[in-house]
Amino acid sequence: MIHELPLGSTRLHGAFSRELSPVLTVDPGDSVRFSLPNSAWRLGPDEELERPDPGVDTGHALLGPIEVRGAHVGQVLAVRVDEVVPGGWGETFDEAGNCVHWELRDGLGHTGGRTVRLAPFLGVLGMPPAEPGIHSTRPPRPTGGNVDCKELVAGTTLYLPIAVDGALFSAGDGHGAQGDGEVSGWAIECSVDGRLTLDVRDDLELAWPIARAPDAWLTFGFDEDLGHAARIALDGMLDLMERERGIPRDEGLVLASVGVDLRVTQIVNLAVGVHAVLRDDALG
Repeated sequence: MIHELPLGSTRLHGAFSRELSPVLTVDPGDSVRFSLPNSAWRLGPDEELERPDPGVDTGHALLGPIEVRGAHVGQVLAVRVDEVVPGGWGETFDEAGNCVHWELRDGLGHTGGRTVRLAPFLGVLGMPPAEPGIHSTRPPRPTGGNVDCKELVAGTTLYLPIAVDGALFSAGDGHGAQGDGEVSGWAIECSVDGRLTLDVRDDLELAWPIARAPDAWLTFGFDEDLGHAARIALDGMLDLMERERGIPRDEGLVLASVGVDLRVTQIVNLAVGVHAVLRDDALG
């Protein structure tokens, strides 16, 4: 079943919390088609949406929470990215807060006589942590959130450990394009139309997110320390190689050293991110 959540049909929110009431309840395997403003609640240079509670909704403009019927703590939420279509306008900021405006059309972003190829994705895909209270949308967590991984384009499935019953999944932060690192703190921040499919897996045990791209496996680590984040991502990859490829862990470390790439996902979201990438053709 496909559910429709057009812009303005429901309340957006700008924080994670297990106490938020779901705006929609879906069955495992259902899809949600939606429209969203950019991360700063903007649809254009002169059009900004009002935050429902400015004291609480201080973060990214997020769709949700979406409850997944029957999902419970200890299971894994599978988020398949079916479609992400950017709007016609975007913005990026430098360290001084100066804004660069982009025109987005025909698969390209145009600004100041320069162009970049678009590869749209959602920066925020996640659920609240188990702890009660209000939690910022800025740092990524084991349950997902502001992952900001440019690999999570349409055709990719992100797997997230569920920390609260019902999952209470939220999504947002449309990006037209981004480099690994997101070094200024901003991608091409744009409104998006999209579609996601949510499912539940009870045959996986995950402590941190993983993802399946059309031609690769990815594992993620987040921490204030970049080295620790890399260790989490590597440990996740060694677990994955043993589970998916039947490679013993000691052998996996040797093969990872020659066939797995560690990439800096982002360095700007309080907890930095690293993702390990194992391409399907990397190991015979």
